[in-house]
Amino acid sequence: MPFKSILVTAPRRAVEKEQIVMQFHLLKSKIHRAAVTDGNLNYEGSLTIPRDLMESAGLETYERILCSNMANGNRFETYVIPGKRGSGEIILNGAAAHLGKKGDLLTIMSFTVASRSKAKKWKPRVIVLGKGNRIINRRGI
Repeated sequence: MPFKSILVTAPRRAVEKEQIVMQFHLLKSKIHRAAVTDGNLNYEGSLTIPRDLMESAGLETYERILCSNMANGNRFETYVIPGKRGSGEIILNGAAAHLGKKGDLLTIMSFTVASRSKAKKWKPRVIVLGKGNRIINRRGI
């Protein structure tokens, strides 16, 4: 969004100049190969992720996420709610429960906005999960 700034070009003289600040939408966090362990159609919505995995990936409670289901190609947006630490449970809640089934592998992503200078140095936090939704690889952490 453009904003105005004042540039001083000479003593006691100010010139108004419009500047455009570019912002970049970047991957902030990713949990790769999260296996769905359950679904709950009767819950209001969201994706339940164990608190330890949330912390490792840098996700916050109620943070907006984009999920892609590697089994069927579905992509959907929802938000994170914390599950029991160490449980390995990845639960599709509400309408999202229609978009996957037990055993499907998800890629769970969140994004951030950064300036050009920060974007050039940016590294997302990525965890890769294996059997039982245990971390087998970490990047950017």
